[in-house]
Formats: sequence, structure tokens, C-alpha cells
Amino acid sequence: MSAEQGDTHRLAALVALVSTAVLAVLGIEIVLSQFPRGLIVLAGLALALAAAWYGLTRTGGSRLLASGIAILAVVAIVVVLIADGDHVVQALVIVVGLGLMLMATRSAFKIHVPLRRVPDPQHPVLFYNPKSGGGKAEKFHLADEARARGIEPIELTLGVDLEQLVRGAVADGADALAMAGGDGSQAVVAMVAAELDLPYACIPAGTRNHFALDLGVDRDDVIGALDAFVGGRERRVDLAEVNGRVFVNNASIGLYAEAVQREGYREAKLRTILDTLPEALGPEGKGLDLRWAGPGGHEHSSGAAILVSNNRYRLGHAVGSGTRPRIDDALLGVTVASAPAAGRALFQRPWREWSTPAFEVDADGPIAAGIDGEAVTLDPPLRFRILPAALRVRIAAAHPGASPSAAMPEGAWETVRALVRIAVSGTPQGSGSSSR
Repeated sequence: MSAEQGDTHRLAALVALVSTAVLAVLGIEIVLSQFPRGLIVLAGLALALAAAWYGLTRTGGSRLLASGIAILAVVAIVVVLIADGDHVVQALVIVVGLGLMLMATRSAFKIHVPLRRVPDPQHPVLFYNPKSGGGKAEKFHLADEARARGIEPIELTLGVDLEQLVRGAVADGADALAMAGGDGSQAVVAMVAAELDLPYACIPAGTRNHFALDLGVDRDDVIGALDAFVGGRERRVDLAEVNGRVFVNNASIGLYAEAVQREGYREAKLRTILDTLPEALGPEGKGLDLRWAGPGGHEHSSGAAILVSNNRYRLGHAVGSGTRPRIDDALLGVTVASAPAAGRALFQRPWREWSTPAFEVDADGPIAAGIDGEAVTLDPPLRFRILPAALRVRIAAAHPGASPSAAMPEGAWETVRALVRIAVSGTPQGSGSSSR
């Protein structure tokens, strides 16, 4: 990281800390001077801060929901303060302070990893699904943009085997592979690239692009991602596999796996998952007839869902809402969600999670699974293992090069401590050079 970048992070951390301190002091002063009405203001301020922090550590819908709650809390604070017309300045300070705190905190934890420079490939090939992501490839003229960069585009057509298509391109001289499509297709191309030790680039032209996000590819810059093969940088990341099938994100058994097996899932994913929920988690839900060993080696059975991921997800307080801080830790992430149980504490998490290089699940019959969102049926036992540093990933020099959660702490107190450290050192955690 350059000295200029360090100064930017240091200044942002200082602004975030000062803004937070001002808001805290102002909140206490309002409580003391306007009791008991000040308690409403303090509660609203606490809710706004909590929602704002939660939004900073999430992406997509979770971030939008948290931001909406924070905004509503601020509106309530302003209404209470200006109701009698005497506290307009305090309301203004709260609004400005929250805005500064949010922007400064995001800036303080925004990272750009200086990855290793590598020579450009001579014959890179891009495989693209024109239908993926609502037609992003056509919308952004991806094929034309690829040709302009010396990248040969190959369109996926109905009925064509992607793996055979990729191997055919390699046989014809391709020395680097890129995929623009969903994460299931990304896994196929990544598998061949890893097997042949060829550079690979993930182009975020799918719907959700989870793999791209955790690799540090800017999901909003589809065309810029092609520059991975033009002055790009390289890092090595892990892959995972189950019974010889490679996956880039996760394999799920249970709730989500049952949902993706159902007719209509592609057209109404949320509704299908909700329809599956009562069967897996409801009072009559029998869970899964599976056998697996926990981190202590003890044998277990059943459960509502098992998620095995290529490196650990940061789950926070809602399963599936996070990202992976690292994707080169050489460990699987295992999460087992349990059906409701009598006597469980109200705030006890309904899942347990751990990391391990290998994991096995057994059953008496075929197991329905969802692998990177694709429905499959596998014969037991399911043997999961991590493939450390298997994939040479190329990333455009302008893109972050690391997951957005790589530098973001997991709790509010940890966030404050990290901001203090950044204010002193100017360096967010996770912003150093990749070791692989």
C-alpha cells in the first residue's frame, strides 16, 4: 500500500472515530437535558448506529434493509428533536455525524490488495452465457469488448457440454480461461484451469456473482473485469470438491438442497425455499437422515441443513448473509443448522460452524444436494476436501483483489478497535500483499 493510500485510510478512521464520539456524547447530553424524551432519541441513535454497522458488513438486500432501518431511525430522531423547534441544531449534528461516520468507516475498511504482476497471456479465451444475469453479456457487448482486448469469445449454446468446450479450446492453444456466467459455470472452467495450471478470470456476468465478490472482483464493472488478462494481477485461491466434483462456493444438503431440486425454483427461488422450510424445520420436520462427525470427532445424525463451503463464510446473525473474508485459508467451512428444539435458549444460534480440511457425510441412500446453486443427487458417502492454492486467478489491476469482508471486523467493539489501529498505522487488516 502506498503512503498516500495509508494517509487516506488514517484520515477516514480518525473521522469515523471522532464522529462516533460526538454522537455518543450528544446522545448522553440529550438524555440528561431532555429526560425522559431524550431516552427515545438515545434509543433511536443506538438503533441507527447498529443498523448502519450491520449494513456495512453485508451486501445486497441485507445492506439495503439495514440502511432503510437506519434512515427510519434517524427520521424518528429528527421528528422528536424538532417537535418543539428548540433542537434543530442537535438534529442536524446527528444527521451529519451519522453520514460522516458511515462514509468514513467504509472508506477506512476499503482495501486494494497489491497482487503479483504477471505477463499477459498470448491466447486468452472467454466463455460466456448470453442468458446469464438477465442477458448481461449482450447488454455490455461483452464479446466485442473481449475481442478489443485480444480475448477470443466463445458463446455457450443450448446443449453444448461446457467442460468439453473448454478442453477443446485448450487443445486449440488457449493459454488462459475466463468465464462470464453463473457460479456453476465458473466452477467448470475453474476446474479445468486448475487441473492444467492455467490462469483463470471470473467475469461477473451472472445474477449474484458470489465467487467474483469473494475473489475481489468489482461486480459492478463487468467490462473492466476483462482487464484481468491485460495488465492484470494474479493470486492463488483454494477450490473445494465433493466426490470428485469441484465447487467454487458451497455445497448444501437439506433445506436449500431440497429447494433447488423442486420444480419452479429457478422462477421463484425465495417462494420455493419458504415452501420447503416447514418440512425441514417445522414441528413435524424430521430433518435429515445423515451421519457426520463434528469438530471434536463425535458422531451425529440428522439436522435441518448442512453447508460445506470453499473456505469459511462470515455468517454473522443470519445464515447465508455474509461473504468469505478469505478464500486461500486451505480449509473448508462447515455449517450445520438444527431443527427447532425444546429448551433451546431464545438467543442461542440455531447452527454450529467450524473449519476443517476434510469432511464426510454418510447416509443410507442417495443424497439431494445443491452445488453452487445447481441441483444434483450424489451417492454416499459424500467426501468433501479442500484443494489448497489450486487456482491461479487473474484480477484486473483496478479491482480490490480481496473480499469486502477481508478487512471488516465481525463486531461493533472489534470495529472500534480496528479503527483505532488504522488511525495509528494507516493499514486495514487484509490489505497486504497476497502470500500465494
